[in-house]
Amino acid sequence: MIRIGIADDHVLFRKGVVGLIDDFSDIEVNIKANNGKELLKSLQTTKHPDIVILDINMPIMNGYETAVLLKKNHPKIKILALSMYVDESSIIRMLKSGADGYILKDAEPSELEQALNDLMDKGFYYSNEVGQLLLNNVQSDSSTLSERENEFLEFVATEKTYKEIADKMCVSPRTVDGYREALFEKLGVKSRVGLVVYAIKYGIYKLD
Repeated sequence: MIRIGIADDHVLFRKGVVGLIDDFSDIEVNIKANNGKELLKSLQTTKHPDIVILDINMPIMNGYETAVLLKKNHPKIKILALSMYVDESSIIRMLKSGADGYILKDAEPSELEQALNDLMDKGFYYSNEVGQLLLNNVQSDSSTLSERENEFLEFVATEKTYKEIADKMCVSPRTVDGYREALFEKLGVKSRVGLVVYAIKYGIYKLD
């Protein structure tokens, strides 16, 4: 069972999302909050969710601030931004704050279910609209990467875990961690989503 926490100050919308998730297979909501501060407080007394769904524009503590604190203090929790904002600056700022995925509020219920499952299986999710905006934003030169870094990026864009990537590359998990951290620094990204976007933009990973 995948446990979900959600923070959104629009009560009717939040209840609607909770109702949708209740109909999904093997997924349940165990934390409902009006803002980021309330969500973080709930984590002190409630079993931690696997994924937290965050609205961006919330009073008291917004999605950006909440994502930063979640990644710092609860790094195992995946973060899915669920927002009406489709502008590039909002998306990039949210991903840089630590979000593992980004989906728009007008998405179909089936896409939300896919996003939640992909976050658990792959570790990341971004919608087609978000992906296109991000592809246009990545500017780094792929020629600066080593052969092994390019190989690592090719695997990152698949469903393989970091441990499985290490096995495929015949290196230790610690070495793979080193590749990841080096690429975060070189490419100016802070999440697997950013690495995937880079891999797609420069043809290191080909979309079907």
